[in-house]
Amino acid sequence: MDMELIPAPVSVGDQRRCGFLLDPSTTIAAAPGTEGTERWLRATLGAAFGLPLAPGGEDTARAIRLRIDPALASEGYRLTTQLDESVVITGGSPAGVFWGAQTLRQLLGPEAFRRAPVDGRTETALAFRDIEDRPRFGWRGLMLDVARHFLPKDDVLRYLDLLAAHKLNVFHFHLTDDQGWRVEIKRYPRLTEVGAWRSRTKYGHRASELWDETPHGGYYTQDDIREIVAYAAERHIRVVPEIDIPGHSQAAISAYPELGNTDVVDTAALTVWDNWGVNPNVLAPSDHTLRFFEGVFEELLELFPAATSPFIHVGGDECPKDQWKQSPAAQARIKELGLADEDELQSWFIRHFDTWLTARGRRLIGWDEILEGGLAEGAAVSSWRGYAGGIAAAEAGHDVVMCPEQQVYLDHRQHGGPDEPMPIGYVRTLEDVYRFEPVPPALSPDAARHVLGAQANVWTEVMQNRSRVDYQVFPRLAAFAEVAWSALPAPADRDFADFERRMSTHYARLDALGVDYRPPGGPLPWQQRPGVLGRPIEGTPPNV
Repeated sequence: MDMELIPAPVSVGDQRRCGFLLDPSTTIAAAPGTEGTERWLRATLGAAFGLPLAPGGEDTARAIRLRIDPALASEGYRLTTQLDESVVITGGSPAGVFWGAQTLRQLLGPEAFRRAPVDGRTETALAFRDIEDRPRFGWRGLMLDVARHFLPKDDVLRYLDLLAAHKLNVFHFHLTDDQGWRVEIKRYPRLTEVGAWRSRTKYGHRASELWDETPHGGYYTQDDIREIVAYAAERHIRVVPEIDIPGHSQAAISAYPELGNTDVVDTAALTVWDNWGVNPNVLAPSDHTLRFFEGVFEELLELFPAATSPFIHVGGDECPKDQWKQSPAAQARIKELGLADEDELQSWFIRHFDTWLTARGRRLIGWDEILEGGLAEGAAVSSWRGYAGGIAAAEAGHDVVMCPEQQVYLDHRQHGGPDEPMPIGYVRTLEDVYRFEPVPPALSPDAARHVLGAQANVWTEVMQNRSRVDYQVFPRLAAFAEVAWSALPAPADRDFADFERRMSTHYARLDALGVDYRPPGGPLPWQQRPGVLGRPIEGTPPNV
């Protein structure tokens, strides 16, 4: 393929003599259901080339024609050129039309990713081939942690645009953790008044002796959230909000101390955590805690409507049971409920919210620890500790999103060299991510159907700002996007050399978008963080 498309399409036909001419006379003829893509094309290509892209009729020459044909796969599309210098994008749904428009933008060259014309040129001619395309998976996601380091609203909107440019369609929004609560809940104002701010931050990983003494925080107002959700919906991206319970909850406990295990620790003395790692301060398994978080989820469901957010993520990961073991109240609850142990107590806690969310037309999803102690019937699993949790869940008939830390945690370092900023985890190169396979061969065919797709996760303990997030996420997100979209051969048989060749063009697109990616030759001087300790792990990650 000589068109340098990422992700690679299913098929590209022979080159056609007729091409597409984009110039001041080009119009957009949008069939019903394609108005969102019409607006997007006018805003992006119109700005990049300084063109009006006025509305046009179906029979107008030199047009971008947008159509829907339900006979195509739902997110699939067909892109064809016609003799009158027009291009036709036909999608199986409005989303398919939108993904076809992303391909058109790539075909028009890196200039199409700018916000204004750079050379005054308002004309672009292209010889085209016909393209047929559809995604391999329906869940192609990125999880962004805004709790450890807050990203302002505009940076989140920008990331939604970057997801769309790579045909990714799920944004997992990690909104709460020990180090910060990032969403306004009107009935509990202290969650953001207190819980959104920490007095200082560990600079580097836990072993680092450095501290950033600048208070850190921020949160999204409810109107910010509505804007983010609407912006995502316009780009056919589903948003999965995450409220992490019953562990990773010190920010909430610092705001409302009665949520913690008050019979074990002085929860009133807790502040929003300024360090990293697994925190012992977890929620108390009390009726008050259940009612409190039902109140949180009531407001959350209103902010994240079912059409955009069918799944609600409740975390469920890394919940140490020490305080429950020491708490007379927690032990009394275990006895009262007839549970075997603290694992079953966590399962009871998660099942409560599964029932609660199901009654309101949503589906619970959680990290693979929610399998411990038994999983509620309709719950789905984000398999992060490896493949094993996902395999167990899928074989038991549960839907799974594969996001194993050994493969697709983009906070893990990209190179073993000394110049990498704050190195975390295993070395995961661009090629390693390109050879990630979301469906492990051990899965039976029936269980494999429960793999909804895959997700790359970005934890931001050592990413203080957008530039650092960019460096960790790109270019590897481009490789991940191709894995999630394209029908690739087995990992060992994938043509990484061809992907690298196409990336040489894709880097120019990322440059035009202002993405601070890691260059192939290594970090630029200002991307390095010499002397700041991380937590590198040597060797090849285990396939677990």
